[in-house]
Amino acid sequence: MNFSQTPPTPPSFLCDRHAAEQTNPEEGVFLSCSCYKDQGKGLPACLHTESNCWTAGHVMAAPKKVCVIGSGNWGSAIAKIVGANAAKYDTFDSTVKMWVFEETVNGRKLSEIINTDHENVKYLPGHKLPHNVLAVPDLVETVKEADILIFVVPHQFIAKVCDTIKDHIKKDAVGMSLIKGVDAGPEGLKLISEVIRGNLGITMTVLMGANIANEVADEKFCETTIGCKDKVYGPLLKELMQTPNFRVTVVEESDVVEICGALKNIVAVGAGFCDGLGFGDNTKAAVIRLGLMEMIAFARLFCTDCAVSPATFLESCGVADLITTCYGGRNRKIGEAFAKTGKSIEQLESELLNGQKLQGPATASEVHQILKQKSMIEKFPLFTAVFEICFDGRPVTEFISCLQSHPEHM
Repeated sequence: MNFSQTPPTPPSFLCDRHAAEQTNPEEGVFLSCSCYKDQGKGLPACLHTESNCWTAGHVMAAPKKVCVIGSGNWGSAIAKIVGANAAKYDTFDSTVKMWVFEETVNGRKLSEIINTDHENVKYLPGHKLPHNVLAVPDLVETVKEADILIFVVPHQFIAKVCDTIKDHIKKDAVGMSLIKGVDAGPEGLKLISEVIRGNLGITMTVLMGANIANEVADEKFCETTIGCKDKVYGPLLKELMQTPNFRVTVVEESDVVEICGALKNIVAVGAGFCDGLGFGDNTKAAVIRLGLMEMIAFARLFCTDCAVSPATFLESCGVADLITTCYGGRNRKIGEAFAKTGKSIEQLESELLNGQKLQGPATASEVHQILKQKSMIEKFPLFTAVFEICFDGRPVTEFISCLQSHPEHM
């Protein structure tokens, strides 16, 4: 797109999102907004609400400021991608702030190490972060003036994070949750994006997929899925996230995308039990298939406000993420160690995960609470077995017997 040419006469409306969607680039009207620049034709015309999008001087909209809330293994891997793209595209402000829960590593503050050596030596060792990724130990300072907030913290801590930042964020900010988990309370199950939206009052999107953090940081080819109910934000977020080796698909079934990301961790713990007990590939494949069927059934039970399309489960957020997690993820690893050693989940987290929290058992507990409230435990024997083995003292050796009368076989 040539921005040096004389701009056309602006339309009579201001460039708010809904009016901009009426503009047809094919009719010779083009926009000045940076979100449209270099994107090609046929995309939503504008994401901006500034009244000066259309001006006689054809002024570009201000670059979007991005922050990453969380600096663990996955948060640091995502910061590597976001930092590189923010530096590459004029759409975004070049500085990406990343919130770091301050720790001391070998006598130095972790934030100081990241900002000096450009490496998260504790959670993503061996991978250099872009120099424009700024580690910030102050959460409020991290989110100040950010237009896009990327949430990558353990789901147990999201409520506290929201309470801390709710009075310090832009009202028109857009959030993206990469958090794989659910929240169960007196009113039933809530998705993490729903918790964030309810606390902060901002538009929320999600990103889920077959994305093992170290492999993403190694720039090995993979795919991911962005769930975006308001499709107008899709192109902006895809530009922020996509690289030649991190390919992005955007779908509108955001709730289904997110529920996949939570439930697959329960199945992966069960797959780990299989490995720890020495069962073969046939058994593990059966566990994965039955787990997928329970994921679909639970999504249809829970996602009542939208259609639950089987096609979404064929995206990276669905079957691909499930397979990857059941063969290479942390939940599988801990499930295997649990079956072999008999140690508690908490002890294994400390010994094998560098202190990071595991999502699978916690999600199994929250899902079990919901199923119990709805008197539907017997319809989800795999989810139930993982919960009972992790928390109720059921012998792990009984895992397969729990599946032998699965509703899928009746």
